[in-house]
Amino acid sequence: MFAGLSIMVRTVQCVFNWLTAKPAFLLPILLLWNTHVYAQQKPATSEQTNQKIHELAGLAAARATDTPIGSGDLIHIEVFDVPELSRDLRVSERGEITYPLIPGKIPASGLTSYQLEQKVAQLLIENGLVSHPQVSVFVKEQNSQPVSLVGAVQKPMVYQIIRPTTLLELLAEAGGVTDEAGSIIIVTRAGRPMSEQTSAAGSVDATGLDTQTITIRLQDLLESGNPVYNIQIYGGDSVSVPRAGIVYVVGGGVSQPGGYVLQSHGEQVTVMKAVALAHGLTGFAKADQAVIMRNNTDTGQKDMIPVHIKQIQNQKSDDVTMKSNDILYIPDSKGLKILARGSEAALTIGTGLAIYRF
Repeated sequence: MFAGLSIMVRTVQCVFNWLTAKPAFLLPILLLWNTHVYAQQKPATSEQTNQKIHELAGLAAARATDTPIGSGDLIHIEVFDVPELSRDLRVSERGEITYPLIPGKIPASGLTSYQLEQKVAQLLIENGLVSHPQVSVFVKEQNSQPVSLVGAVQKPMVYQIIRPTTLLELLAEAGGVTDEAGSIIIVTRAGRPMSEQTSAAGSVDATGLDTQTITIRLQDLLESGNPVYNIQIYGGDSVSVPRAGIVYVVGGGVSQPGGYVLQSHGEQVTVMKAVALAHGLTGFAKADQAVIMRNNTDTGQKDMIPVHIKQIQNQKSDDVTMKSNDILYIPDSKGLKILARGSEAALTIGTGLAIYRF
């Protein structure tokens, strides 16, 4: 009985000692746990991200509706069996067209093709030109619904909305995002009331009486499965994919060498976070002989900044903040010889690296 009591006391004492251990003892455990958390996330390269954009764009196309006619559009009006009244017309800057034998200007801007067909038919009857007109209207050139797409996309462009178009369809049309794309998409919209979908899709900032700035997280758009984030894009919208930046982790001392996209411009990434993103150190890593290679704008060369990762883990040295385009090189026993030849040799290792997004 007393022997059992003694074992129980020792067990409780061991647990108590572990819980009251010094932070220096617990830090390696926390770092391992942090590395495991980052490793559990599913990184995606830009190619995989863009493939998903194209797949989702095809599945989530906007419902077909007529796009309104606007200034600058070239339209064709066809009157069945009356060829002298059939012709191409350009919508003026004021949104009007001039039609033969009909006095005055005909307002066309804002009307759909079907609505303009009805209007022209009515005017032909009222002016005694055709008793039972059959009118068809279609847009030959769409110039009134421009959407500018800028920033970190493969093909920045001005896109004409000729049919209802979603955000995913627009990104797919531009070839997807580049490696430097950040984590958000910003849509600036003017002259259109806020819809329920717009307010639910992301952060909305009403910067003026008629201007909205809609911020949508790229991860929500691609991963949530919620169509509310795939908002409809309208003529006059401006869509921007801000650039963020990339930090590179290379060398034989890390499990997954690659470039890692910062979530936003100016985000702080430390050496230990970069190591965690790269799935931690290998068993052969020479962690206290790592270096950061950083562009020096004054000299045009790369500065070599020594980093002692083991000392950081043991709280004997402060963690080091990395900057965009920094290269963290962590060698293994073989890599020490390469690093000794100079930074250019180490840079060669970084070419062709996969770029990961989180």
